[in-house]
Amino acid sequence: MTASETAPSTVITQLSGPHDATEAVRRNLAACWTAVVNAGGAVVPMGCPLPPVARATLRPAVERITRELSPDHSRLLMATVDGALAGWLLLRREAHPLAAHCGVLNHVQTHVRFRGRGVGAAMMRYAQGVARDEMGLERLRLAVRSGLGLEEFYRKAGWTEVGRWPGALRVSPGDDRDEILMSLAL
Repeated sequence: MTASETAPSTVITQLSGPHDATEAVRRNLAACWTAVVNAGGAVVPMGCPLPPVARATLRPAVERITRELSPDHSRLLMATVDGALAGWLLLRREAHPLAAHCGVLNHVQTHVRFRGRGVGAAMMRYAQGVARDEMGLERLRLAVRSGLGLEEFYRKAGWTEVGRWPGALRVSPGDDRDEILMSLAL
């Protein structure tokens, strides 16, 4: 586990193995994820019902993510502000050999209490450095749900929209959203 100061009060910590994810870390990840999903965030994991959700509902996804952490293939970055978990994301190397030079960002989220403080931007900058300098990746990709203004956040961080899947995400009956595919050259 390594940490780096990225903004006056934001510290980014990197977990690169299952042993780094203590019970307290896993509990905090699930609590943050629950708050984000219930506030309308786009980070609803596979197998999870649509909001509102309970922390216990997200716990299996947290367990799976932390169990699969590996320095070469999967790292979890956590942002804390004054010791409290303010956000987190998962950085993964593509598994297929043809795409192993590329990575994917998943579950990018900032706790509702810390939005608008630069936590997300700090995590994105840190993730780019880890991907490029520590994992040797050359490109990152992510998918974003339209209708939340997220694509503008990523554009400001240097990402480019490379495609859309119109109406791919059904938030509720009559509320279909595009899935926006974004890419960042490192």
